[in-house]
Amino acid sequence: MHAIVVREPGGPDVLTWTSVPDPPAPEPGEVLIEVAATAVNRADLLQRRGLYPPPPGAPPYPGLECSGTVAAVGPDVDSWSVGDSVCALLPGGGYAERVVVPADHVLPVPSGVPLLDAAGLPEVACTVWSNVFMLGGLRPGETLLIHGGGSGIGTHAIQLARAMGARVLVTAGSSAKLARCAELGADVGIDYHTEDFVERVRTATDGGGADVILDVIGAAYLERNLQALAVNGRLVVIGLQGGTRAELDLGLLLGKRAALLATTLRARPDAEKAAIVASVREHVWPLIESGAVRPVVDRVLPITEAAAAHTVVEAGEHVGKVLLAVRSEVTDDRNR
Repeated sequence: MHAIVVREPGGPDVLTWTSVPDPPAPEPGEVLIEVAATAVNRADLLQRRGLYPPPPGAPPYPGLECSGTVAAVGPDVDSWSVGDSVCALLPGGGYAERVVVPADHVLPVPSGVPLLDAAGLPEVACTVWSNVFMLGGLRPGETLLIHGGGSGIGTHAIQLARAMGARVLVTAGSSAKLARCAELGADVGIDYHTEDFVERVRTATDGGGADVILDVIGAAYLERNLQALAVNGRLVVIGLQGGTRAELDLGLLLGKRAALLATTLRARPDAEKAAIVASVREHVWPLIESGAVRPVVDRVLPITEAAAAHTVVEAGEHVGKVLLAVRSEVTDDRNR
């Protein structure tokens, strides 16, 4: 088969579409997927730079999600059949023509969603649902602050939180991105280049603060995030774009009876990821099939242009997901 190989740590130009060994036949509890499309995530950029290696046993190629068709099933797998249209959460290997994945990390393509678009759903759905709802416990009537509202995570979180009855505040870096966030359901948009998000959150909540904050920045925002939190608030850190080390004011945390939570998804044990996937299928998939939540796709490029796709995501030029079509015929799928 062919896959995108990282020749050496570096910039987008190190990504090469080349012939590689086929994956092994699926073992018990696994399925083989013929990949139709995959998506670009920040973790892929880090892996390309040599900063985020795949977990042990994972394929060496980038790609944390895919859509495609089941090509083979391992012994004892009765949940999927050859020919099923699926999407999957992966520890790696999505930038390839075929990938083997645990059967319980696989989801059906939601009805009404093109096979291509489904490639951008597993990572955002599992990340948002597990962090904002399963861990952060966002409830109807509460306020969620999302940093990076125009990202794949952000555009999904806006829709899901609104569908679950929460109020949504977002930060983004341009008026165009904030306008798109508003179209998706954000109640308040904050330009982080020109506005103080702490003051805007306080004003928007009559001084109460955000009940849950979903943060991809990390250290650079830690102090201000705590200031923006409500009493009994939950700060959920899922990214470190602003660094890994910061001073924590425990007095402020104690005074607000707040919780600081930090998670990753890729390296979790298979059983934990399976539980998240099952919960997503139960709670999120019906909202996607009803149209209350939908994939947000910025652009689609062929897998051979993975370097260009990485350049777009690295520059923050996108709103929603940047997809890579592995099978050329799926590029027409979005227009049908």
